[in-house]
Amino acid sequence: MTAPRILITGATGFIGSHVVAAARRVPGARLRLMTHRTALDSGRDPVTGIGVRVETVFGDLADPASLHGSCDGIDAVIHCASQIGGDAGTATTINDHGTRALVEEAARSGVARIVHLSTASVYGRGPFTELMPGRVEPAPASATSLTRAAAEQHVLAAGGAVLRPHIVHGAGDRWAVPGLVALLGKLRAGLTGCEARHSLIDVETLGRALLGAALSPMEPTGVYHVNHPEPVACSELLSTVIDQLGLPWADAGIGVDAARTRMAEDPYGLHHLDMLAVDHWFADERVWQDVDCEPGAGFAATFARHAPWYRQFLGRYVTRPGSASPSRSPVPVRRPHAVRR
Repeated sequence: MTAPRILITGATGFIGSHVVAAARRVPGARLRLMTHRTALDSGRDPVTGIGVRVETVFGDLADPASLHGSCDGIDAVIHCASQIGGDAGTATTINDHGTRALVEEAARSGVARIVHLSTASVYGRGPFTELMPGRVEPAPASATSLTRAAAEQHVLAAGGAVLRPHIVHGAGDRWAVPGLVALLGKLRAGLTGCEARHSLIDVETLGRALLGAALSPMEPTGVYHVNHPEPVACSELLSTVIDQLGLPWADAGIGVDAARTRMAEDPYGLHHLDMLAVDHWFADERVWQDVDCEPGAGFAATFARHAPWYRQFLGRYVTRPGSASPSRSPVPVRRPHAVRR
């Protein structure tokens, strides 16, 4: 078998950097990383560990002409770049039009396989219980989700594979678990009796799954839900975060109704509470076989592995297990700023 030649977009982002880490372990793999930056630092990238031997190419999804030649000589494209948040026009330009231009360039270059990182948020707000791909149509509730759903269509029309994770956690996560910590800080308690189930995947496993979809002999196409097979109850999710990060509410808990009352003056926080309080469980019986990858350990084990990173990232807002409580509550819940990755 010839060494695979893989183009990865969004390679320095949260998830893309873990795809790169997985790809670097494939013997003989040749990686091409697309960047919209004008220059890259020489030497080894501090996020991805990429050395100078890995090829980089400039390409801006907002400028289709810049993509010309980016896919020449490539066997597979793993498309992780996207615009998260920001105005609708920018999201459309990058997620929708940019993905279409990338797919067209891949087709022009004869790329055999395209794998696209999407999100289960294209389905809307839920609830979703053991939802399999194809059971319901996407109903995006934000400009980001709407344009990411549009991006999927370009990949699917080209015969590619679309992977939709739900909650992604692990080193580099600046939104999912930090958002939960912020919500807990507003509540000043965990949730009790909330058994709504949520699909999760740790970022290292997701990186391997995206790479696996690009290399698998099964040649996956269509939409896949890529999460750990076992969903996690909301109360277990939050109690695990509290325990592993040493948050001060291990012995404090309130029910969902009381939590809604406490969050009544915080519409954004209330929205996230309501999302947690209903099922977001996305099942898929085919995914792990088709992407030639194992789902790995469940949430409790994988989160424990990533907890030191979260403690460092959250700094003074958390304590180590067994130490004194922090002197102030975690960062407040607020809308994320636009992220280009």
